[in-house]
Amino acid sequence: MFSFTLNTQKDQARAGEMYTPHGVIQTPIFMPVGTQATVKALSPNDLERAGAQVILANTYHLYLRPGEKTVAKLGGIQKFMGWNKPVLTDSGGFQVFS
Repeated sequence: MFSFTLNTQKDQARAGEMYTPHGVIQTPIFMPVGTQATVKALSPNDLERAGAQVILANTYHLYLRPGEKTVAKLGGIQKFMGWNKPVLTDSGGFQVFS
């Protein structure tokens, strides 16, 4: 289940927590980009030590390579990536049409 709690707000700025099945994300947040399920030059341990709470991946790129069947066979996106925290995926619509 996904939910969001607003902890504080001043004018347009706000801070809160997103609750996901894979963990809590404190906002605002810097989200490393792992387009093809990996953040270049950084291991999942490096990312965790740096304070990353979530990784952004690209569904279209993952569909092309390694493919949805491979990701599923390996246990889903978290296991495939070696990352047990939340993953946000972008549809890849821009890449499809560019």
